[in-house]
This record gives sequence, structure tokens and C-alpha cells, in this order.
Amino acid sequence: MSQSQSQSQNQRGSKVRIAVVGVGHLGKHHARLLKALDCELVAVADPTEAARDFATATYGVPAFADHRDLLGKVDAVSVVVPTKLHREVATFFLEHGVDVLVEKPIARTSADGQALVELAAKHGRVLQVGHVERFNPTLRGIAAIGQSARYIESHRLAPFSFRSTDIGVVLDLMIHDLDLVLALVKSRIVSVEAFGGAVFTPAEDMASAIIKFENGAVAHLTANRVALKPMRKMRVFSKEGYASLDFQTAQGMVVKKAPGWDFQQLDVERLDKAQMGDLWKFVFDGLLQVENMQLDSGNPLQEELADFLRCVRTRERPIVSGEDGVAAVAAAEMVLAAIAKNRWQ
Repeated sequence: MSQSQSQSQNQRGSKVRIAVVGVGHLGKHHARLLKALDCELVAVADPTEAARDFATATYGVPAFADHRDLLGKVDAVSVVVPTKLHREVATFFLEHGVDVLVEKPIARTSADGQALVELAAKHGRVLQVGHVERFNPTLRGIAAIGQSARYIESHRLAPFSFRSTDIGVVLDLMIHDLDLVLALVKSRIVSVEAFGGAVFTPAEDMASAIIKFENGAVAHLTANRVALKPMRKMRVFSKEGYASLDFQTAQGMVVKKAPGWDFQQLDVERLDKAQMGDLWKFVFDGLLQVENMQLDSGNPLQEELADFLRCVRTRERPIVSGEDGVAAVAAAEMVLAAIAKNRWQ
């Protein structure tokens, strides 16, 4: 389909024709959610016969072994294939005037990702990257804190799943938090110290990184895909207060200074602690504002897909653009380079 054909169809207001390329563990969820959104899921593509049979039986759409057979049938695709194939598959569709959502990371290298960004610009195509945590409702709770973040600490742990073994934990899991940190801090990275190593796979299965930014902010990120229990937590500190977030349970807590807070005017030595009663209550009810958030868990992946469809229709820039995806991989490469200097023997 040509670019003009795709644009004219969108201008007519007809539903976006979309397909999912790769219907494995995650691709199945893409297909299921797209089936319920305001679009037309017209097909899927997967080289595995069992995956194709499942998709046809479950979603009632044709399934192709070769993604190239989708050409002429779609306006957009969701690419959920192994990372090593991201550039190849996304390139094919972008070159033929098809809008692309590609799962994170955008590609194995920032150079490959940049090539996709340039190709999308050349052909006037939407290129969105599947950094799903950007759509997590938990982030709403840290708008004020996050924009002035000075220290960010994250822990992202997962049991070994035998998936995404073509990449290490930095591109598999830490990439989520790298993207979030870059979106919050909005400053250039000036240094990275990192350590990590392989446990079950040839690539690193655990990693810890300290990232310093030009504006003085610091992020300490830990990722581990051989943990006993999953964990997805982040804490963000700024001069205004701090936020503690649990992405897994969609819970959060924001602690801010109360209006009129001035610690310099607080004569701690003269405070009559006996008259204050409960010291914790005095501090957290009187001097600080504490907001506990039980956020609507929502469905971040559904929101991500809905945003992609919106951009296909309106031609607007996605919330997570191709450029954002490249920046996250570039940061991951800095972490991996630092890990290489401290490689396990």
C-alpha cells in the first residue's frame, strides 16, 4: 500500500487495518487487545505453525507464515518478534508505507534503531516503540516529583522465563527503567558505572547501574531476571519530596512538604516532644503531606495500542516515539559498555 493510499483511507474515517507480526507469548496479548479496540485486526503472521493455528482459531483471522504476505492488506502492524529481527521486519513495512509499532527495545543497537527512525521519517510513517510502562497509571502520581527528580532508584526483578534469551537483562528488563528515567530527567548522561554478569544464559542475567546526568540527577537501576519473585518498584526523590511506586500492584505513595514548610525556621531543640504526642503523626500530618494512591490498575498495553491507533489516524507523534526508543537503547549500550569493563571471570 502506498503512503497516499493509507492516508486517504484514514481521512475517510474507515477503521485502521492492522496485523500482528509474531503471536508468541506477548504477541497473543497484542492480538487479543486489538480485537477489542476500534480497528480491524485483519491477520497475523508467525513462522510457527502452532502459533498460526492458535491465532486463527482464537481470533478468527487468517495467519501467514511470512510477514511479507501482509503487504497490501494492512495500514499498520504491531511487530512482536525477537529483538534480533526488529530492524529487518520493521524496515520492510516502513519501506512499503505501513505504520509500525515495534516492541521494546526498538532494535539490538542504537544504530539499527536510528536507521528505523530515519526510514520512518523518509516515508512519512508512524513509528512507535512498545515501552509499555509509560502507559502505567502509577506514573500519574509522580508528575510534580518526577519533573524535578534528583535521585531515582529502581528494582526490576523477574523469575527466569526462557523468553528473550537473544538479549541480556539490560535490553530485556532494565530498558524499561532507562526509558522512564530519561523521560523524567530530560538531561544528557555524563557517566555510567555498572556491574553485571551471566547466570543462566550467555548474556548478563543481572545488572546494576549508577547513571549520572548533566543536570546533577543520579539514577541507580537494578535488573535481575533470575529472581525468585517478580518486583517492579521505583522511588523518585526531589527537593519537593519523594514518590514510592509499585508498578506491579499499581500502588504508590507521594510525600511532599506541607505548605509553608521552612525547616530553617523550625527550632528543633526547643520543641517540646512531650507535648507533641505521637511524633510520627506530628511529622507526617503536620510537616509533611502524605498521599497513598491505590491507582486504577488499568491496562497499560491496551493504552499503548490505543495510542498507536490514534497516531495512525491523526498522524501525530506517539507518546513513545522512535527517537525515544533509540535514546533508551543508547543508554543501555552505555550500561553494557560499563559492565564489559567489570566482566565476571
